[in-house]
Amino acid sequence: MLATIVRRLLQTIVVMLVMSALVFAGIYMVGDPVSMLASPEATEAQRAAISASLGLDQPLWRQYLIFMGQAVRGDFGNSFLTGEPAMHLILERMPATVELACVAMLLSVLIGVPLGILAGLKPQAPGSRAIMTGSVLGFSLPNFWVGLMLIMVFAVILGWVPAGGRGKTVSIGSLELSVLTLNGWLSLALPAATIAFAKCAMIIRVTRAATHEALPMDYIKFARAKGLSEKRVLGVHLLKNILIPVVTVAGLEFGQVMAFAVVTETVFSWPGMGKLLIDSIINLDRPVVVAYLLLIVFFLVMLNLVVDIIYTVLDLSLIHISEPTRQAE
Repeated sequence: MLATIVRRLLQTIVVMLVMSALVFAGIYMVGDPVSMLASPEATEAQRAAISASLGLDQPLWRQYLIFMGQAVRGDFGNSFLTGEPAMHLILERMPATVELACVAMLLSVLIGVPLGILAGLKPQAPGSRAIMTGSVLGFSLPNFWVGLMLIMVFAVILGWVPAGGRGKTVSIGSLELSVLTLNGWLSLALPAATIAFAKCAMIIRVTRAATHEALPMDYIKFARAKGLSEKRVLGVHLLKNILIPVVTVAGLEFGQVMAFAVVTETVFSWPGMGKLLIDSIINLDRPVVVAYLLLIVFFLVMLNLVVDIIYTVLDLSLIHISEPTRQAE
């Protein structure tokens, strides 16, 4: 296990180096930030002074070397717009995105796994067909449309929840958390439900397929032959064996939500990293864009490592479950 972790960390360094070069070249070759920052009446001398102050008068390769030298020390440059450190701006927005992603994925798993198991146990039942039809809608309907419909119904017509914003937050150290207040939960409900609607559809399908594949296996038959209750058969023997594909999908979807919750955050004016990215792209705030993408790459690589570790834990638990079956044979 330790060797695997060390190897993955070394791979992370290589991936970060490659991605930093690709992202830096791609972002820094698009647009002209000076034209965004300088007034239309600015002279060429003034524009040149702005370019020099931002380091944009240097060749691209020199800009990259300067950037990497600063990045090694944890300095990803300052925002062109605010002058604040780019990573500081991102980390300020990260708690909001983490909250949204965690709540959305928690809803997806808590709803998707039971519904998927139910659909896998009785695939021809009317209820199972209704579940699968709902999962098709989850795949088909775009997030922004789902979000707008939820706002229209629950915020505008019924007035139960706010239409946007993060609501009241509670400070814990430097963190601002909305999950500790009722108003924060009300503000979180619609964006989390919007994301969960799509992610739940994927988890339902994966769980259904895994359940359908696991039911004919010997360990399920043996557990039932021993006289175990159906609740224990499904809740222990079946659930532990279908968790591996569920963990895989949930891990990948969680990373996708963290990286690409841009549309949902924009629709609900949620002050997370995705909205910051969109604003930075529009304003050609290159340091923020580069820092964000590199942080997301690092997060996704680490998330894959965590998923692999969970695999190992699940495999060990499955060995203990299968031992009674082998002994009986």
